[in-house]
Amino acid sequence: MTDRPLQLGVSAALPASPEEAVLDRVPNPHPDVDYVARFTCPEFTSLCPVTGQPDFAHLVIDYVPDQFLVESKSLKLYMGSFRNHGAFHEDCTVAVGKRLVDLLQPRFLRIAGYWYPRGGIPIDVFWQTGKLAEGVWLPDTGVAPYRGRG
Repeated sequence: MTDRPLQLGVSAALPASPEEAVLDRVPNPHPDVDYVARFTCPEFTSLCPVTGQPDFAHLVIDYVPDQFLVESKSLKLYMGSFRNHGAFHEDCTVAVGKRLVDLLQPRFLRIAGYWYPRGGIPIDVFWQTGKLAEGVWLPDTGVAPYRGRG
């Protein structure tokens, strides 16, 4: 955890694992205002911890920052570090949310993980922490529930 971006503006390799990934944060230029920042990761990948087969998800992260923002390049590298990481859908989704909460201490954070079917069953995972302040606009995640081809 750093308050000065270590990866921004320099060449940075994809971390080998989420544990090795460094997330950078920067000061929030508007800590006096409640607003939602959204990151959408429509091509998130990890590995099934049992079979080693790839799993795919569409993640949507919404947070109301307090003193810090996550630096987006470090977040992209962190998300990419899951490509060779074996974990269940629930673990990946909640672990991303908890890591961001530890880094940012936001006023509110919500993560939605829409996982594509494996074995014929899609798994959607939702986690949030904090209380959304009155009057803050939190849009729908914009991801439709899985309907197959019908």
